Amino acid sequence: MDETFTAFMTTPADYSGDDPSDYRDDYDELLTANSGMCNRSWVRAFRGRYEPPLYWIIFILGVVGNLLVVCVYATVRSRLKTMTDVYLLNLAVADLLFLCVLPFWAADATTGWDFGVRPCKAVSAIYKINFFSSMLLLTCISVDRYIAIVQVTKAQNLKKKRLFYSKLACLGVWITSTLLALPELIFARVKTDPPGPSTCSMVYWNNDNNQKKILVLSLQICMGFCFPLIIMIVCYSVIVRTLLQARSFEKHKALRVIAAVVFAFLLSQLPFNTVLIVQATQAANATFTRCDTVIRFDVAEQVSKGLAYTHACLNPFLYVFVGVRFRQDLLRVVKMCAGRLGEGGLSKIPAVHKRPSVMSETETTPALSL
Repeated sequence: MDETFTAFMTTPADYSGDDPSDYRDDYDELLTANSGMCNRSWVRAFRGRYEPPLYWIIFILGVVGNLLVVCVYATVRSRLKTMTDVYLLNLAVADLLFLCVLPFWAADATTGWDFGVRPCKAVSAIYKINFFSSMLLLTCISVDRYIAIVQVTKAQNLKKKRLFYSKLACLGVWITSTLLALPELIFARVKTDPPGPSTCSMVYWNNDNNQKKILVLSLQICMGFCFPLIIMIVCYSVIVRTLLQARSFEKHKALRVIAAVVFAFLLSQLPFNTVLIVQATQAANATFTRCDTVIRFDVAEQVSKGLAYTHACLNPFLYVFVGVRFRQDLLRVVKMCAGRLGEGGLSKIPAVHKRPSVMSETETTPALSL
């Protein structure tokens, strides 16, 4: 097997070539006769045109949506009363921090990485911490909805303890995510492949670099996709069975919300994790030997990665804005803000302590209804 192709399943840091605008229709011509290396300037050009506008759209929509969530919790609901409140606030914070790294990746795709090694490590670690925390918090929300809808009596009897457990669970999520992000602090490097620009990517060393790469990819696949997906399927399956047996006129709305949540998760995460599985397989046993195959796979990686990132701007709509009471509180905040602006500030916005939470613990189907 040609060793040239064993390193092809890597990050965009391995792309090199001439002018990024130099597109070529025939991929096989990208295999230069002199060096035998696959000229991936076409992929670099595609990444430079595809990622920046998409990342900025995700950034703007996600920041607006998640800031609205934080704003409501900081003003109208300044006290977190339920597990759902705790999880949704932490999810909004995790998504906001995750979104903050997208401008850096957009700049990396356009002009290369010009921020240095330490920012490269920091941005990579922040990205991975909040990626894992977002996925694990979605898992916690699934369990929370299972308890609130299927185990209603226990949920009421252990309401105060559940609030404590939710805070403890969030602490565990952040600690676990930080530990899972340690490889980014260790292996993230600024790599330069002349004549291409510098890029921030994972760079492994020693003879067991493939084993390290397989381990890192396996952790991301298992903790960032497989584990949350299994928990979501189990919890929502039981919830659906419970709702089908319930006599509620709103159960169909709740079922649609569950379907939307699961569908959005699969649509955004499944393609990228499939690519990661192929990357891990390639690291263990190189199978791609044609340059055109490598190029097409690299493009698929860029597209699926962008699709996976869209979940950060979808979460507010899937998990928060579906709540009728949250929409009412959001409208209330907007009206108060409009009124207070005329009075010279927002500091007098009162917190509401007697109203039910965004998704009341006493609710069953309304907790998931549109």
